[in-house]
Amino acid sequence: MWNYEKRLQFPVSIKTCCPKTAQLIISQFGGPDGELAASMRYLSQRYSMPCKKVAGLLTDIGTEELAHMEMICAMIYQLTKNMTTADAKTAGFDAYYVDHTSALWPTAAAGVPFNACEFQSKGDAITDLTEDLAAEQKARTTYDNLLRIITDPDVRAPLQFLRARELVHFQRFGEALENLKTTMDSKNYYYFNPEFDKKFVQ
Repeated sequence: MWNYEKRLQFPVSIKTCCPKTAQLIISQFGGPDGELAASMRYLSQRYSMPCKKVAGLLTDIGTEELAHMEMICAMIYQLTKNMTTADAKTAGFDAYYVDHTSALWPTAAAGVPFNACEFQSKGDAITDLTEDLAAEQKARTTYDNLLRIITDPDVRAPLQFLRARELVHFQRFGEALENLKTTMDSKNYYYFNPEFDKKFVQ
């Protein structure tokens, strides 16, 4: 069960309408390295994770990613809620506007809609955690790119918070991976088992 607190994890208060900025930030909603993909990745992987402590970590971080998606959606909404059709056209946001007006719909900045191919759930503890480490770094890079382009301080503040959380998640997944190397037996953990490698990997 989850307890939902009716507040954002970090406040979002954007004063200036800017559909162009929204078009960029939307990638962290429905893009390949966005918050929706992250949440679905971790909340799917937790079921086949053999270590309960790591499964709990996946649940915690997967839940936090939902909160991050909520922040991103709040940002996009605030950037577009007072948008006129002329604003949309000038910003190149008109194709999105035709399909969705100013509603929230998961897509990448390049216009590619979200789908389940954006994340992986393999059922192997090492593979999944390695995927998670890469996912956090790819999300961090996306936030770096957004912060290089966006100058509005009201937009930058929540983006900086979200970037910082990617670093924390990367650290937690790194610790989980190191923990698995010392606690999993050869039945569940073949990657670092020399006997398995000798027999099957020639």
